[in-house]
Amino acid sequence: MKRINVAAIAGMFALAAVLGTIAATHTVSLGATHQRSANAAIRAQQRKLDRFEATLRKQLAKKPPRLPAVPKTPAVATPAAPAQQPQQAVVYRRPPPIVVVKHTHHGDDGSEHEGSDGGGEGD
Repeated sequence: MKRINVAAIAGMFALAAVLGTIAATHTVSLGATHQRSANAAIRAQQRKLDRFEATLRKQLAKKPPRLPAVPKTPAVATPAAPAQQPQQAVVYRRPPPIVVVKHTHHGDDGSEHEGSDGGGEGD
């Protein structure tokens, strides 16, 4: 090979090595930046969850208001709200089965088919 071709190939390899190194350092720096931003996002989310947990604990510490007393006499039936009737028993009866008979001819009824041998009458 000529010296100029060897020098050109060596130069291309050197250029590829330099560009590869630059790309690798750029990728590593992007990963580090992403790691820092991910950690910051996790910390922010954790602070939100801590605040929400604190509000939940405050709500749990409060007692709910007292319920109204239950009346001792049954309610009177009104046209808008009729009195409850005893529930009736439900009896389910299945309908009778539907039987469908389809007759298919199998040739076992003793009759011969006309023209079954391929010939006509009077062969």
